[in-house]
Amino acid sequence: MDVDSQLLTVTDANMNAKLLLLTMFFQMFRHLMAVRPDLVITTGAAPGFAALTLGRMLGAKVIWIDSIANSEEMSSSGKQAGRFAHLWLTQWQHLSRPEGPHYFGAVL
Repeated sequence: MDVDSQLLTVTDANMNAKLLLLTMFFQMFRHLMAVRPDLVITTGAAPGFAALTLGRMLGAKVIWIDSIANSEEMSSSGKQAGRFAHLWLTQWQHLSRPEGPHYFGAVL
C-alpha cells in the first residue's frame, strides 16, 4: 500500500461507546495489516491506543507520547500505554517517573 497517497481513517470512539470502540479497533487492525508498519508513534486517545497495542502485536516498535493537552495528569490511555510501548513519553516533566513515562524535553 502506498501510504504516502492515502488518508486512512478510523471511527473515533471512547470507553462510553463500546460498540464504536470495537468498530474502531477492527478498522485500525485492518489498516495496520495493510500497511505493516515497522514503527508506530502516537500521541494518544483511543485510536492511538488501538494503534499502539495492535502495532505491538504485529511486531512493530511502538512509541507513546502522551498528549500535550494532559498537563495535570496522564490521559486514561496514556496510563495504560506503558504496558505496551517500547518508549513511553510525557510532554510534562512533573508527570515523569523513573519507571515511565519518561520526559526528554519540552515540545514547545
